Amino acid sequence: MVASGGKRDPENAAALDELRGADTVAFGGVGIAGTVLPVTEAYRRVEAALGDGREELRPQVERLLDEGTPAGRVYAATLLEGVDPVAGRAAWTALRDDPAEFGTFTGCVMGRSTLREYASERLAGA
Repeated sequence: MVASGGKRDPENAAALDELRGADTVAFGGVGIAGTVLPVTEAYRRVEAALGDGREELRPQVERLLDEGTPAGRVYAATLLEGVDPVAGRAAWTALRDDPAEFGTFTGCVMGRSTLREYASERLAGA
């Protein structure tokens, strides 16, 4: 990962690695204490960097669609959707037929979903 000015950005590289191996999708705090999971922090870091115009991250995020775990692919599609709605829709469309499962966490509620279900919901809401 190269930052502007040609320097490697180890924090963004570590965040992308965290997303690549994610087993749970959680966009906010979880549990009674509202603990923010490391994967959520990683997502927020990459989201902020993309929002700051760090275009060199986009190919890395796009690679997560192929290399990531099912949860990692959800994070990648969500990130793409935030910076390019057309690319995000294409990512969700590509995931729509995938039966792979992953964990979800919304507040105190743990659950499971499939890429098929999650992508279909995202496409229906778009």
